[in-house]
Amino acid sequence: PCFSFRKLWAFTGPGFLMSIAYLDPGNIESDLQSGAVAGFKLLWVLMLATIIGLLLQRLAARLGVVTGLHLAEVCNRQYQKVPRIILWLMVELAIIGSDMQEVIGSAIAINLLSVGKIPLWGGVLITIADTFVFLFLDKYGLRKLEAFFGFLITVMALTFGYEYITVKPDQEKLLQGLFIPYCQNCGTPQLEQAVGIVGAVIMPHNMYLHSALVKSRQVNRANKREVREANKYFFIESCIALFVSFIINIFVVTVFAEAFFEKTNADVNTVCVNASSPHSSLFPNNNETLEVDIYKGGVVLGCYFGPAALYIWAIGILAAGQSSTMTGTYSGQFVMEGFLNLRWSRFARVLLTRSIAITPTLLVAIFQDVEHLTGMNDFLNVLMSLQLPFALIPVLTFTSLPSVMNDFANGL
Repeated sequence: PCFSFRKLWAFTGPGFLMSIAYLDPGNIESDLQSGAVAGFKLLWVLMLATIIGLLLQRLAARLGVVTGLHLAEVCNRQYQKVPRIILWLMVELAIIGSDMQEVIGSAIAINLLSVGKIPLWGGVLITIADTFVFLFLDKYGLRKLEAFFGFLITVMALTFGYEYITVKPDQEKLLQGLFIPYCQNCGTPQLEQAVGIVGAVIMPHNMYLHSALVKSRQVNRANKREVREANKYFFIESCIALFVSFIINIFVVTVFAEAFFEKTNADVNTVCVNASSPHSSLFPNNNETLEVDIYKGGVVLGCYFGPAALYIWAIGILAAGQSSTMTGTYSGQFVMEGFLNLRWSRFARVLLTRSIAITPTLLVAIFQDVEHLTGMNDFLNVLMSLQLPFALIPVLTFTSLPSVMNDFANGL
């Protein structure tokens, strides 16, 4: 059948909810660090990671459409008890780690927006309100929630797009970084950032989420034409959603590549002092290479491009933290129901994961400074990389089995 925009609109939603994981605070921090450490040289890694992520998300969505079961439910049916419990624990660990990143990002954004009046530990406590925001929106149905996510993605596109227009990155270097796979004069720091990009972009629990979200659309699975049509439109929607997230990630990488690549602490300190920034003490007056994170990234943008750049950056980070919190909650709900046949209320589920995530983050925020808080973010990105096989192996296995996928097995 010919392409229909009306049908595409009917299937639009799950892909954009899934794409939020490509825009969480851990992802944004990985982007800005790769720009500041390697300039434009790692953009091709970001593009390849996004393409690989798209292919894996497509497989997860196909599994949900064809079988009517999401990935955790298929794991429950296909695996014995021991591997099933191991898989569940690993996915829960990834979800809690992701939730911690969202707490960290939101707390830093709140601190920046309040000009430091709300301490980091106060921002961590405020993120408890995410629970009530999510439960309030959830009452109005998935379609309304999808619209709200669309709004948050728009906020991120506008805020990070503003930074991009303000900084005006070199377009020739941008295109070279995207399409020429090279990393001239790169060393261990650049390699670490390349690995971090992959871990931040491809989120293990996101495959469980996407395979479940596609079940929200009615498809007659006895009709192969309908199943094929649903797969087509879900794939088109995923392509659009991940293209939008990819553009937003490019905004962040190129802003920091253009403005702060090979800058020293002394360079930034001088600019911040001249701008009368209250945060100039963050950057010692020495010739060491500048190291940035979500917090320092907002500060240096404010020093170089005015207070508006700092506040707009913080709004973008807050939108990223709020949206990814909700998708993480959905992931946890589906994983728990699938692996354990345990149905909790959404309130209990949010309360559990948020309590586990907040406790260590709150302790660090009270007893340490912001640098330790963002250092925890780096550790969590590594954790995500280690959890990837526990989602990749099941989704690749099941989508290639005719006994599971019938005529829609991928044949690998």
